[in-house]
Amino acid sequence: MSHRKQITKTALLLALVVMFAFPAIANAANMVPKIDNFIFFVDQSGSMAQAHKTLGTKKLDMAKDTLARMNKKIPALSYNSALFLFAPFEAKLQPAKYNKAAMCSAIAGINSDLGIFNRLTPMGDGLMDVDPVISGMQGKTALIIFTDGASNIGADPIAQAKALYAKYGDRLCIHVVSFADTDAGQMVIDEIRGLSGCTVPADVSSLSDDAAMAKYVQDVFYGMAEAPMTPEGGEVITFDLHFGFDKYQITDEMIPILEQAKMILEENSAAAYIIEGHTDWTGTDQYNQGLSERRANSVKKWLIDNGIGSGRLQSIGYGELKPKFDNSTKEGRRLNRRVEIHTK
Repeated sequence: MSHRKQITKTALLLALVVMFAFPAIANAANMVPKIDNFIFFVDQSGSMAQAHKTLGTKKLDMAKDTLARMNKKIPALSYNSALFLFAPFEAKLQPAKYNKAAMCSAIAGINSDLGIFNRLTPMGDGLMDVDPVISGMQGKTALIIFTDGASNIGADPIAQAKALYAKYGDRLCIHVVSFADTDAGQMVIDEIRGLSGCTVPADVSSLSDDAAMAKYVQDVFYGMAEAPMTPEGGEVITFDLHFGFDKYQITDEMIPILEQAKMILEENSAAAYIIEGHTDWTGTDQYNQGLSERRANSVKKWLIDNGIGSGRLQSIGYGELKPKFDNSTKEGRRLNRRVEIHTK
């Protein structure tokens, strides 16, 4: 087995704790969450319990199928998630760390066999009811509404959506998956979508295609980080060392990761390496520059103390200048607090 294949095999074994990024590989390790939380918000009104006028299938059944297929496509990143219904308001899955199986069970538990009589659609009231749920979440939240846009009682849904944006700003994005079969319902949906440029429009027909569903999930939930490489194309070792704010010391939980990195550096004893320190965007440029240097120097010192020749190692700090992840999310900032090692 070649040296490069040995490194690649080691990288795969360590995927949960350390990312070895090769230009030819694009996998879940390169996925970066665009949001910290998402809420599925499903209309269970009388009109959703009726058959779609064009498609001929009960809209709530189609909503459940769309939800289930979307849930399968969502990558297991560090989201918090919830599932609520409105008209009337009801919790099916309280906010918690995203669990695909738990969400699948909650979706299956939505009752689509509902009576139609006297089930009006207070869509605006539903948006008021979900406000405390959004308020309890930290970071950026996607509110994904599954509705036909009917609203025939209660508060104005467009005004309430506007109020949510005024309250949360860019911490919130409202997406609406349309099941509309009337011009009036589609108009309400379009006006809510028009309140922010962040929204990703979709409807039940467009999301019936697997490729379109996959693209929708990527547009809403995650992006892809560029795989790092040196000008010479050498291997890059990216550590997920969980440095806290103003922290640069090596902690006990980092040791297993550093031990594995040391093994790889020992495999190629002739190579010289650059150790790069990085920060998120919290703090001043000057402060972050110094912090990134301290992080790089801490890793360099540990490697030297544990047998790697000092002449093979050079440390450098880049502060916040080279983010690979979205600094506007909590998870993105955590991932940007990183140290990378690459061959010279």
